[in-house]
Amino acid sequence: MIVSIDVDAQKTFTPLCPQELPVEDGDQIAAELNAQAALADLRVMTKDAHSPAAKWLVDNPVDILQKTGLKNADLTWVSHAIVGTKGFELLDGLPDISGYDYCVWKGVDPELHPYGACYHDIEQRLSTGLLEWLTAKQTKVVLVGGLATDYCVKHTVLQLAAGGSWRVVVNAAACRGIAPQTVEAAWEEMRQANVVILENANEIKKYLKSIN
Repeated sequence: MIVSIDVDAQKTFTPLCPQELPVEDGDQIAAELNAQAALADLRVMTKDAHSPAAKWLVDNPVDILQKTGLKNADLTWVSHAIVGTKGFELLDGLPDISGYDYCVWKGVDPELHPYGACYHDIEQRLSTGLLEWLTAKQTKVVLVGGLATDYCVKHTVLQLAAGGSWRVVVNAAACRGIAPQTVEAAWEEMRQANVVILENANEIKKYLKSIN
């Protein structure tokens, strides 16, 4: 079984929501995510789904990335991906919820702000069920793309790499990151975890043929 995962492919992480957490060209990945999903048997969606009462919220963007002292929400962030807002929405061109086979909503509780999609908490004690679902589906390969490379994509990929016997493949063309230095560091972390990083869906197609 091949499973494709769209990690936080939401408008909050694009120039469409400039007051939230815009990632340059974050709104340009839908076609590549769809191409990736066309190679898979099942498709997963993950979304940030935050409360306006979240304890890690700050009003001024200059105050982000400060330590909060909270156990499972380590850094401050401006309001983003608030449920029901434009930022919460998936990118245009992606399926609606009925087009996915499994969904993960992250950070619903005001106390929590996880980055990876496999656990609700930073301590990685509270499972979202994704790893268990992938195991139950007898997954052999997981394809990953989304936003942002250096945060939620990286953490999700590392959790996937540690959480099962499947191969993890990241589609670079379906990802966008925040800053060049942290993006390159994220790619290196993923490589060290034996993750396969390929240029685009066409290269993934060739890779899948080579391992069958």
